[in-house]
Amino acid sequence: MLVRDYMVTDVVCVEIPGNRDDVLRILKRTGISGVPVLKDGELVGIITRKDLLRKADETQLGLLMTPDPVVIRPDAPISEAAQLMVRHNIRRLPVVENGTMIGIISVADLVAAIAQMRLEEPIKDSYVSKTYALWEDTPLSLVGRILEISGYDAIPILMEDGTLTGIISERDLIRHTRIEDGIEVSDFSNGTDDDEWTWESIRDMHTISYGISKIQLLPIPVKNAMIRNVLAVPLNAEISECALKMKRARIDQLPVVNGNKRLIAMLFDRELIKVLLPERQGLRKS
Repeated sequence: MLVRDYMVTDVVCVEIPGNRDDVLRILKRTGISGVPVLKDGELVGIITRKDLLRKADETQLGLLMTPDPVVIRPDAPISEAAQLMVRHNIRRLPVVENGTMIGIISVADLVAAIAQMRLEEPIKDSYVSKTYALWEDTPLSLVGRILEISGYDAIPILMEDGTLTGIISERDLIRHTRIEDGIEVSDFSNGTDDDEWTWESIRDMHTISYGISKIQLLPIPVKNAMIRNVLAVPLNAEISECALKMKRARIDQLPVVNGNKRLIAMLFDRELIKVLLPERQGLRKS
């Protein structure tokens, strides 16, 4: 099972110099999580949803992107791709051959490979993650901040009675953003710190106004942005069965519920691909 068998060759890219707003439109339209950045046809970086949300007031692609991305060759086994993604906590690897990018392989592509492997091992505690949930009336801006601090890609949403009612992910956040232009004002003085209260310092005070452009989350509760038709699995669900559900629904995570349909954990695709790691495969064979 090689990278070339699962990679995507028709890759959406952006060029430096370029426009941040164009990247945002691409991510909104396609639902993908990131795009490679090229300069004169050469791969120089990656821009992701996280980059746009964390650097909301940055417009230059060169400052938004992660430079010198981790890459992989097309003849590498997909287990090596899984190793790199887990080690570097990334979701995609540009595929490079003879110095040229010929494709990209993502977590979703590895999940598709796992779906074909017909692994009957239950997910249980080996692949699920502890999680927490938010109330359905939590403001979307606060949800974005919580996702950023926690490092989670998605969070379950509960109603007042504790019932699971939805899921919110970075993809949903991107779909509910807008570009907001405004004016910032800065004051500065020609004086030094020692004389900041002197008449000379006040006389030398200057004011500069400059335009800003920020990505803002819409001022709405999370229930208006979340996905409501939540696909969930039990703790004894089989690995390949879960991978197939993710592939068909084009989702990155599955809530794990108990017999009473109560949320107990989350199954993230980035955890599921650990089944491809050599040490995990060795355990299954033994």
